[in-house]
Amino acid sequence: MFKNKLSLVPDLPGCYLMHDKNDTIIYVGKAKKLKRRLSSYFNREHTGKTKKLVSEIVDFEYIVTNSEMEALVLELNLIKKHDPKYNILLRDDKSYPYIELTKEKYPKLQVIRNINLGKNKSKRIYGPYPNVNAARTTVNLLNRIYPLRKCSNMGKELCLYYHIHECLGYCNKEIDLEEVNKITNEIIDFLNGNYDNIRKKIENDMLEASEKLNFEKAKELKELLDYIDIVLTKQKVELHDNINRDIFGYYVDKGYISIQVFFLRGGKLVQRESNIYPLVDDIDEELIEYISRFYEKNNLKPKEIFIPKLIEDSSELLKELLEINVVVPKKGEKKKLLDMAIDNAKISLENKFELIIKDENRTSIANEELGKLLNINPLNRIEIFDNSNIFGSFNVSGMVVFKDGKPDKDSYRKFNITNQKNDDFHTMQEVIYRRYFRLLKEKKSMPDMIIVDGGKSQITAANEMLNILNLYIPVYGLVKNNKHRTNDLMDSNYNIVNIDRNSNVFHLLTRMQDEVHNYTINYHRKIRSKGSLESILDNIDGIGEVRKKMLMKKYGSLKKIKELSIEELSEILPNDVSTNLYNFMKEMK
Repeated sequence: MFKNKLSLVPDLPGCYLMHDKNDTIIYVGKAKKLKRRLSSYFNREHTGKTKKLVSEIVDFEYIVTNSEMEALVLELNLIKKHDPKYNILLRDDKSYPYIELTKEKYPKLQVIRNINLGKNKSKRIYGPYPNVNAARTTVNLLNRIYPLRKCSNMGKELCLYYHIHECLGYCNKEIDLEEVNKITNEIIDFLNGNYDNIRKKIENDMLEASEKLNFEKAKELKELLDYIDIVLTKQKVELHDNINRDIFGYYVDKGYISIQVFFLRGGKLVQRESNIYPLVDDIDEELIEYISRFYEKNNLKPKEIFIPKLIEDSSELLKELLEINVVVPKKGEKKKLLDMAIDNAKISLENKFELIIKDENRTSIANEELGKLLNINPLNRIEIFDNSNIFGSFNVSGMVVFKDGKPDKDSYRKFNITNQKNDDFHTMQEVIYRRYFRLLKEKKSMPDMIIVDGGKSQITAANEMLNILNLYIPVYGLVKNNKHRTNDLMDSNYNIVNIDRNSNVFHLLTRMQDEVHNYTINYHRKIRSKGSLESILDNIDGIGEVRKKMLMKKYGSLKKIKELSIEELSEILPNDVSTNLYNFMKEMK
């Protein structure tokens, strides 16, 4: 089908973008030789997710670059821009907690998770830690041992920490900066993996407490010593050069790739990350993309990484991109560590494979079956709506999004409704019109399917607005029974779609309905619980942050605003917004 187009593709480095029937970019890849790579998609048999990807491709484009490095950088930027579904399939962008020792005159320790690498290059950040509790425990340990500043904003009065000798009284005493620097250097030494100085300090303090018969204090110090010995220093995996490293191992089986990352800090293994997802590209390209994207968000780059022999030819490429040392260990302890990461990748895939398949049956495969049942191909994105208008006040709507059968929480949206009446029909009309008029205006992709939480009335309201916008998006309604549980799926002709109640498809629809209901009702409760002027003003179309601040500054209470006429409100607001606010307040009386 692409024979003629493929014949024009050069054997040069570059990127390629795969499009589906809606002209949506569903996959971005790079290649040393574009012609060879693109031909491999269409001139051979595939299995698993690669087969599904190829079945959805209706067109492709490519961009030739001067080098493989340019192709890799372009690929990463295109993935960020387009978020193609086959590039992000089942991938986990989990971030780990780190400890920061602030660079201030009087530094303090804090746990951070979201790292902006561009701004944090000069900051003192250590980790990652296995979880936030481990990071906080380490911070608490160091705060107990060293009299660091504890407060964020220094006050004028000495606090409790000073009186229990855990702070030097930075807020109103002259502190010797040499002493502060000595404390800082010892903490840095500790966070870099050298625990000997602190162990000796704790042992001396414990001995001194025992001699003074302060056994409670001695016990506390013994617990701190045990934490260091058991949690921090007793590592089975260790290199004695005190270099921070990340080690990447992989294993492939049954159409899935398992990647295991070991974090070595101060020469010791402190954490590991496991990620398993369907294999779509060649193994070497998957590994290069994974490692390249690994440090984009919240993973701090170490001094060095170990990579498998399979991508040894790309070590210089990764070194230039990441600006860190890239090594392929060949022997000794370093090779044993890489082999251990590979073994763990294999064990992880073998242990989790059945759970992954079960999860896919509940999500992506159930989503495919729903698409086949409704003749919507491909069915990738579903947007589900629900209204909440208890007693006709604080009328709101919520929208949740499911991509390939899984919630996409970043795409969820809340809507404050201008029509403050108990009127589901017009509420649905308003929210559908606002949502898809905005998508048209911003030239964004439309969903493949819309689900409303209700029957004939809600379906009719949604379809009327879509017709006005000249859009065709299939609309279905989820109808509940008298026990408020998912009962039926209704199409636009008000016919019930026959779905087995015990099937994964029906359970997927139930999860969708529960998700949008909980999301919307929680938002409604939040607004009602505030009961404040600020939350009420959020319900008025045309009132943003600036106008809200003006009203709150001038009037400051619901009672005063309720007493105003449209003319008085118009001194601050446009006439149409004044009318909306006046009518809203009138409804609340």
